[in-house]
Amino acid sequence: MIPKTMKAVQLTGHGGLDKLVYREDVPVPEPGPGEVLLEVSACGMNNTDVWVREGAYGSEEDPEAVSTWRRGRSTLEFPRIQGTDIVGRIVAVGEGVSESRIGERVIVDFSIYNRPEGDDSLADIDYIGHGRDGGYAEYTVVPSANAYTVDTDMDDAELATFSCAYLTGEHMLDRARLAAGERVLVTGASGGVGSAIIQLARARGAIPYAVTSEAKASAIRDIGAEATIIRGEGDLVKKTEEATKGEPIDVVADLVAGPMFNDLLRILKMEGRYTTAGAIAGPVVELDLRTMYLKQLELHGSSQGTRTAFRRLLQYIEEGRIRSLLDRTYRLSDFHNAQTAFMSKSFIGKLVVVPDSKWDETGAPHGKSE
Repeated sequence: MIPKTMKAVQLTGHGGLDKLVYREDVPVPEPGPGEVLLEVSACGMNNTDVWVREGAYGSEEDPEAVSTWRRGRSTLEFPRIQGTDIVGRIVAVGEGVSESRIGERVIVDFSIYNRPEGDDSLADIDYIGHGRDGGYAEYTVVPSANAYTVDTDMDDAELATFSCAYLTGEHMLDRARLAAGERVLVTGASGGVGSAIIQLARARGAIPYAVTSEAKASAIRDIGAEATIIRGEGDLVKKTEEATKGEPIDVVADLVAGPMFNDLLRILKMEGRYTTAGAIAGPVVELDLRTMYLKQLELHGSSQGTRTAFRRLLQYIEEGRIRSLLDRTYRLSDFHNAQTAFMSKSFIGKLVVVPDSKWDETGAPHGKSE
C-alpha cells in the first residue's frame, strides 16, 4: 500500500543547514507517462548538494554571486528534495511503462539529458535533485529509462555510492581520453570522485597517482593508487616526479584547483591533458597561458556524464572491477548531522542516507530492498 504522504528533507532556499527541513507530511509523487515511482532505500551524498544549498557556483560575470549549479536558465525551484545517488524498488509505473517493472530493485542514472537516446552531448544537461525532486525522501519519481536493474551482491547502501561520483569520474577520464598504460595524477583523491577515479583508471588499465594527506595515504594506496604525494609537503612538481620515478604524467584529473593549479599544468608532459569537475580549494586560479600553449596542453571542463558512461559503470559493478567505498550511513531524520559530517571531509569514499523506515531494531539499515 503506497501512502499519501512521506518523510523527506526539503531544501527551502540558499543558505545554511537551516534551509534543509525534515518534514513528515510531503505528498508522495505520482508517476507520469514514461516514469516510475521508487520506494527509496538509500541515497548517497555529494558535494553538489552542499554547493547548491550555499548557492556557491557564482556566475560568469561575478564568481562570488549566489548562483545554483546550472548557469543561464536555472531549473532549481524551492522547496526542492535533493539527492542524486538513488537506489530503491519500483512500486508503481506511469502510462507507457510495463507493470512488469513493479518490484524491480534499481539504481538511478541521475542525469536529465534533455536529448534523445544516441545523442551524447551534455549541452542541455540537468540532474535529478536539482531540476526535479531527488532521493532524500521515502519515495521519488524518475524516468523509467533512468532506472536500471543491476546484478550485484552489494546491499542498497553500498550501491548508492556509485552514480554521481563514478559517473563524474568516468566522464572526466573519457574527456581526457585516458588510455591503458598512461599515468594520471588525481587530486582530492580521498573524496567520492577522487577515490572513484583511482578505481576507474585501474579499470581501463591506466596507472593512478594520488595527491592526498598523510593520514589518508595508506588507504588511498589500498584503493589502487600506485603511489601518493602528500599535499602541502615540499615542491609538488618535484614530489610527483619522485613518486613516478621520472615517468611522465599524461593526464591530471583535478578536483581541488586553488593555489596548486599552475603546478598541475607544470607536472603534465608535453601534449598532456588536464580535466576538472571541481575546485574545492578555490575556483578562481592563476593561469600562465605560456605554460598551456608552449606545452600544447588540453584543458577539459567536465560535469556528470553520458548514458554510455553510466552503462559502462554498471558493467564494471557487475564484473567486480570497481568496489563500493561506503564509509557510513545516516538516518534521513538525522540529515543535518549527515551533511555536517560530509562537509568535514574526515572520511574516505561516501556517506549514504537511508530512510528511517529502512532501519531494523538493532539500529542497522536493511541490506537489499525486497
